[in-house]
Amino acid sequence: MDPTRSWSTAPRMGRWHDPEVSMELRDYLRGLRRHWVAILLLTLVGVGAGYGWTVLQTPVYVASTSGIVQSTGVGDVSNVSLGDSVARSRVPSYLVMAGWTDVAQGVIDDLDLSTTPEALIQRVTVENPTGTVILSVTAQAPTAEGARELAEAWLISLGSVVEEVEVESSPTGAAPVQVVTRESASLPTSPAFPDVQTALIVGGVLGLGFGIAFAMIRTAADRRIRNAEDTESKTGVAVVGTIPWVAGFDSGERLVDTSAANRTGRTGTFAVSEALRSLRTNLQFMDVDHPPKTIVVTSPLPGDGKSTIACNLALTLAAAGSTVVLVDGDLRRSMVAKTMGLPSGAGLSDVLAGRAALSEVLQRTPKSNNLLVLAAGSVPPNPSEVLGSERMHTLIADLTKHATVIIDAPPLLPVTDGAVLAHQADGALVVVTLGKTTYDLLEKALDTLRKARGRALGIVLNKAPIRGADAATYSYEYRRDYTSSGSEGTTEASPETGKPDSKRRGRKRAAKDAELVTEPPANERGSRD
Repeated sequence: MDPTRSWSTAPRMGRWHDPEVSMELRDYLRGLRRHWVAILLLTLVGVGAGYGWTVLQTPVYVASTSGIVQSTGVGDVSNVSLGDSVARSRVPSYLVMAGWTDVAQGVIDDLDLSTTPEALIQRVTVENPTGTVILSVTAQAPTAEGARELAEAWLISLGSVVEEVEVESSPTGAAPVQVVTRESASLPTSPAFPDVQTALIVGGVLGLGFGIAFAMIRTAADRRIRNAEDTESKTGVAVVGTIPWVAGFDSGERLVDTSAANRTGRTGTFAVSEALRSLRTNLQFMDVDHPPKTIVVTSPLPGDGKSTIACNLALTLAAAGSTVVLVDGDLRRSMVAKTMGLPSGAGLSDVLAGRAALSEVLQRTPKSNNLLVLAAGSVPPNPSEVLGSERMHTLIADLTKHATVIIDAPPLLPVTDGAVLAHQADGALVVVTLGKTTYDLLEKALDTLRKARGRALGIVLNKAPIRGADAATYSYEYRRDYTSSGSEGTTEASPETGKPDSKRRGRKRAAKDAELVTEPPANERGSRD
């Protein structure tokens, strides 16, 4: 391991994981949960395909009838026994005769069928139960009536052919044995083929199999960020925050309410505020002796919510009693002033260009008395050079002496502004969208930071679902129930004493902020001299 690697770039628990991590059973289970809709749809498609197959098939009805081979002679017991023996000896021959074309032709003539004897023979089966003189005829037809008529006609035609053969071979001119119908064929109530129930089961099983295979393939090929553990294992950078997605949070109001009502869980943004407090705690304990004072908030691409997180993180830090300056370092597409509800006139670019003093453009926000906002200002023709200038470095250093500085920086991949700012700061928080940002984009963004000699403080997973396959194990619902049942989370405590801030301490912070506003940075003092 590189000895220069900082704590924040190492995975949690002090372990180094192979970037090429093999998928575990839990990953496949999450994939099944994530794609359950596709699995269900494919199963229904399989059931529908099975039913459709049965509709397209020609139904086959099966009917059976039976006859007995018996002697035609009468007389004493000896003659009857002799006739029974003769009948038994004839049965194997009659089974062969049942497949003759003469029998089939007789049926065709009798029922007036438009088929050939060879084709008709394939639809009839004649059997002889072992040890009996019974002939059982089973016939198949597209209709129930047709199957019954075919079975009965076949047995009658067989009897006629047998009688004709026996008469020709008998010296007396009379058939000693005959085939007599004993049981009429019953009308079948349902087709023997296709079996609808079996087709539905087979189709459903095949559809379920295809659905599971689809989910497994998608899970194995998915390169999108899904959870903190895999992110740390593949990048080697710690995940310091997971911000949940709340419906309607980004529609108009992007700021989290830090009031007591929100902290007790009476609004929908409770999960977001708790996640931001967790992020604040991780930043404070990242380096106890030298905590980061200048933090850049950036992302691989636009749309990951970096500006929203930068503004809310600044408010959360300010709610803990820290003096915070929120700087809009995105000179191309500034969002801080709009998000904070402040005018977007002069700002950072005007201070760096010498057109305005810092005390003139710093703005207070009604959201917090401990927060000052420095808007982006007018758009310069060369944002990268302006942000990388010595004046910018001096300005950041001067602000850091009095407050914690949060800089909303541009995305890392489209432009170099974010990397330039990260080089001048203590480190950068890289915001990614859970389920959207891919590991390839994140690795490219981190590589851009490394090339600019910037330090990645950690990764923030944004828009994490509260429920579902990708939800955090420790549900925010449980956190809300826990904190709302007692006094925890109802009052912001002072970091020095653990007790609520007094009015005297508030006045001290206000005086300190006034000193910060009235004292211009070193570069401004030099220009005025």
